[in-house]
Amino acid sequence: MRRSRQWIAGLASIALIALPASLAWGQQSGQTTPSASMEARAQQTINTFKRKAPALVSFFTNSAGYAVFPSIAEGAFIIGGAHGKGLVYVHGQPVGKTSVSQASIGAQIGGQTFSELIFFKTPQVLSQFKEGNYAMSAGVSAVAAASGVAQAANYTHGVAVFITSSSGLMAQAAVGGQKFSYQPFAMGGDPLPAQSETGSSADGGQTRK
Repeated sequence: MRRSRQWIAGLASIALIALPASLAWGQQSGQTTPSASMEARAQQTINTFKRKAPALVSFFTNSAGYAVFPSIAEGAFIIGGAHGKGLVYVHGQPVGKTSVSQASIGAQIGGQTFSELIFFKTPQVLSQFKEGNYAMSAGVSAVAAASGVAQAANYTHGVAVFITSSSGLMAQAAVGGQKFSYQPFAMGGDPLPAQSETGSSADGGQTRK
């Protein structure tokens, strides 16, 4: 029994060490815009969430931004995890790519694939996410978009998280501990700082004309 526990602990350590590799998708530089296929999948996912939970429209309107993960694969025997890729939107436009990984220990038979949508309440929370090493707080849970709870959902620690699955069997998911990477697009991403007629940027620096 003791050897079995040591074996499981060893596998867990390997899984945690492997997390940065799974996040490497978000560290590739030089991409200027999302791929057409990725953006199409993200938009389809957004439309699915809006159809299943019309109340989410207010989140799209009032949030500082949101991250969309069209497909997150979850579950494995002994060591379970969740991995997925997505896009970050500000003012309805994709500004960067992101990836998520979550490791957990325990006997998990089978697995699920689901979509996840994260709303950021304020620009400050969104900026924290964009630092590239954001981790979801332990107290955050995702709400199924098709459930009645979604109608009354609110922000927790500055984020509101919703999920949906094609099976329709998932009611909620523990997302505390999810880790995210972020890579802005090289061009066409976040708006540039506002400039005055004198050529000064919004942060007081001088800009070239």
